Amino acid sequence: MKFVLALDQGTTSSRAILFDSAGAIQAVAQKEFRQIFPQPGWVEHDPDEIWSTQMGVATEAISRAGLAAADIAAIGITNQRETTLLWDRRTGEPLHPALVWQDRRTAAFCDQLKADGLEPLIQQKTGLVADAYFSASKLRWLLDHVPDAQRRAEAGELAFGTVDAWLIWKLTGGRLHVTDPSNASRTMLFNLHTGDWDADLLGIFRVPRAVLPQVRASSECYGETSGVLPGIPIAGIAGDQQAALFGQVCRQPGMVKNTYGTGCFMLMHTGVKPIASSHHLLTTVAWRVGERTEFALEGSIFIAGAVVQWLRDGLGLIRTSAEVEALAATVPDTGGVYLVPAFAGLGAPHWDPYARGAVAGLTRGTTAAHLARAALEGIAYQVADVLAAMEADAGIKLQELRVDGGAAMNNLLMQFQADLLGVPVVRPRVAETTALGAAYLAGLAVGYWKDANDIARQWAADRRFAPAMDPGRRTQLQAGWNRALARAKAWEHAT
Repeated sequence: MKFVLALDQGTTSSRAILFDSAGAIQAVAQKEFRQIFPQPGWVEHDPDEIWSTQMGVATEAISRAGLAAADIAAIGITNQRETTLLWDRRTGEPLHPALVWQDRRTAAFCDQLKADGLEPLIQQKTGLVADAYFSASKLRWLLDHVPDAQRRAEAGELAFGTVDAWLIWKLTGGRLHVTDPSNASRTMLFNLHTGDWDADLLGIFRVPRAVLPQVRASSECYGETSGVLPGIPIAGIAGDQQAALFGQVCRQPGMVKNTYGTGCFMLMHTGVKPIASSHHLLTTVAWRVGERTEFALEGSIFIAGAVVQWLRDGLGLIRTSAEVEALAATVPDTGGVYLVPAFAGLGAPHWDPYARGAVAGLTRGTTAAHLARAALEGIAYQVADVLAAMEADAGIKLQELRVDGGAAMNNLLMQFQADLLGVPVVRPRVAETTALGAAYLAGLAVGYWKDANDIARQWAADRRFAPAMDPGRRTQLQAGWNRALARAKAWEHAT
């Protein structure tokens, strides 16, 4: 019996999960790695640490299951998106730490793009807003700040990639420099309508085409691994959020999933035509299987589970992230406290890089429990803001929200989310939907699973959270959130 190995390279940890043909988990290994903050607003990762932790957990998961490389039918890769790497094609050595998707150092550059009137063109071609979140401005920064990088890139000596491309390069000993449309569509260099890198955008960002990876389908056999785990087909690639959409079997237009990870990411499947957003959401490629490209609307929230890490590491209110639910449950509500976790600015639908975190409504009676509850509720309020924009763009009323990610295990948060949205929140039996989506894409390419219907039959609900809040109370709470949100916006511009 063979298995599919999913490599899930996230923002704070690398994981490897082995799935069997029923979509059940057979082994898991995970390792956190360093978050590097050279100065306020800057976030970096060590590319070699990304690789070593990912390779380490891959071998560990296979070993735990008592398997060898020959027992693995395929590898699927899913990854933190937008994070930008630049390396030497000859030696494979990174030229600089990776610039993480949360990194805001290019915010002023993106402001200049807007001032120059380029944002409408960027939006029309890419479905994205001109924001430091995406890879193009980060790559421009690297080409400007790494000595001789621009010349070397133009000469074809350097390779740019998001994390998927870096891992495949390393897994194949430098034989393959590839990505897929779900990741390419997050760079601000990829044209949604042509399905390829765009000459106008390359010109705007002064990015040589020679530095870019080849764009392949999200589900196909790209090549085989070499090194410690040799001869395994690498057959699936998807950015983490698109992989979760695939793993949640959201294949019909109007189906929505939300992943509660370091950030929070809501995607609505919109079919085979990209829908342009008029409510500050992103249009993105969901995946390309064969010749068929499917699209999604996306709302990206920068800080979700990371606010719980802050309660733990920054304030010392809890010892482990898992303790937050018990602490928050010791009070019936927040006591009027709102926590806006805009630590890295605000993403959709606000797109305010100058917003900063705010706590409003503090009184002498406020306790650690009130803060913990306000932190959890702050995640749910952000999700509700994104969903309102998404429904307006698509003209579709949500029937249910499928959820996954670490914080989806928090029952208090999920119940409050259902109350705030007024629709059921459904958690699947296999919560590791990001890794599962990557496994499905890889397994389909090698015939491990027969077709998409074979996969769809495997999805099952673990728990449904039905809304129970009085609509008047919901309106009151939302009004308080909007007041707190207004205080957090444009903080860096405040005098």
